[in-house]
Amino acid sequence: MTSDLNTAVAPLVTRAGAEYVHTAQSGGAARVSGVSPQHTPATKIWYGKVTNEPGYRSLPHHHGEAETGGYVLTGVARIYYGENYQEYVDMAEGDFVFVPPFMPHVEVNMSTTEKLVWLTCRTPDNIVVNLPDVDDSILEGYRRA
Repeated sequence: MTSDLNTAVAPLVTRAGAEYVHTAQSGGAARVSGVSPQHTPATKIWYGKVTNEPGYRSLPHHHGEAETGGYVLTGVARIYYGENYQEYVDMAEGDFVFVPPFMPHVEVNMSTTEKLVWLTCRTPDNIVVNLPDVDDSILEGYRRA
């Protein structure tokens, strides 16, 4: 038995190239959404793609109350966090990551020649709170292209 709620909305496809591009950004991390409250009937989820060009990084930021799940589609990633961004986790293609709410972090493309592409899911929405920038020198092992 299905309820009216289940039949009120049909699946909605966001075609490649038609993603919602007016989403919150954080410097070198460019976000587009395929599913979000801004352009679909979704009310409790943001799902999109984040791209970092070779050697680029995001500004320091956090995602407010949102829980974030990420998946490295292509590339080599590092997320700096903790006091003065001195801690980090590394990820490669096929790795998933969970970033807790309100956790300040910096997303980095560790390659100076290849793009980094993430698939990112966030709930309840794509909250991006940019924080003061830091000098590249405090990010252990990071270098720009």
